[in-house]
Amino acid sequence: MLNGKKIILAVTGSIAAYKATFIIRELIKSGVSVKVIMTEASCSFITPLTLSTLSKNPVLIDFTKEGNTGEWNNHVELGLWADAFLVAPATANTLAKMVTGHADSFLLATYLSAKCPVFIAPAMDLDMFKHGSTKDNLETLSKRGDRVIFPETGELASGLVGEGRLAEPENIVAYLAQYFKASQPLFGKKVLISAGPTYEAIDPVRFIGNHSSGKMGFALAEKARALGADVTLIAGPVALETPEGVTRINITSASDLYEVCKANYKGQDILIMAAAVADYTPKVFSNVKIKKENADWTIELEKTQDVLKWIGANKLPEQFLVGFALETNNELENAQKKLVKKNLDFIVLNSLQNKGAGFKHDTNQITIVTKHNKIIDFELKSKDDVAEDILKQIVKMNE
Repeated sequence: MLNGKKIILAVTGSIAAYKATFIIRELIKSGVSVKVIMTEASCSFITPLTLSTLSKNPVLIDFTKEGNTGEWNNHVELGLWADAFLVAPATANTLAKMVTGHADSFLLATYLSAKCPVFIAPAMDLDMFKHGSTKDNLETLSKRGDRVIFPETGELASGLVGEGRLAEPENIVAYLAQYFKASQPLFGKKVLISAGPTYEAIDPVRFIGNHSSGKMGFALAEKARALGADVTLIAGPVALETPEGVTRINITSASDLYEVCKANYKGQDILIMAAAVADYTPKVFSNVKIKKENADWTIELEKTQDVLKWIGANKLPEQFLVGFALETNNELENAQKKLVKKNLDFIVLNSLQNKGAGFKHDTNQITIVTKHNKIIDFELKSKDDVAEDILKQIVKMNE
């Protein structure tokens, strides 16, 4: 949820300022670009050099840059740069100045210029936190739209034990992640995605399969998760790592896929069937390896369960179903027939005739055909970008 975000960490003059080091490390591990602002008072507790080294950006304290060069630090530009403004730790003094609109420090001037969400993590002694003025200030800031990450209970610098201890760095970062997740277009949605090939066993050694790498389905799972969805990925036999935060169910055959989909489809809001499912499976499975004895070998096949058609026939009115069509000829006509036959909301068509599309590539070129027969063509892109295009269309059709 935080990967690629830009966050200002504003550090004020609390003994808890040393925890800014851990907050920065947690943010950077999450893929965040961090810029630090410090008050002069906070420099008594931790050095700007430490926070600059960890954040990999210069620490800003004053309106003017060091060395009397005549250059100034642009608080307006910095406020526009950020996706979030985090004050941690926030002292009682800083809270009061935020309420009254004081701009007597670079930190406060940047706060007043920020257009992004503001998060405040107070840290102070028990009696200061319980004081009516502190409560009133936090209530005022909350009413204005700032979000308070309330302190935790524990041992305080004064020796007292109680509320006022800065929330633990991992909890602060988790709070930010949850906020950004809740703001995503697929937050609260459950998405079921199938990916990869199926292997239809002939004997313990051999199988009938296809060249699907699973890359498209895995990219969709990762991107859907980044958009806030609760994602379940049904994966055929592929050598790909599970995207972070995604629930993975491994399957081998078309019958496995059918059973898993049958057990899980009802609770889903969106179903994206990207797996390359075998249409036929051996009628008889040999429990032992079949020996090479005859010049010719005939394998009798039977149709597999049409998983996509079954879901289309059984899906609930509020569910959204996406299918895929990989074609070699009469591409659009075949995709349109499949769209209707399988009761899809839209179908993703790609052709093996297009260079760089299809199995095993890191790129793909698609055409989306909707149930209203709207045809949307896309250029050749990475499968990550293709996944974004597909999910954007899903979001658009569900608005």
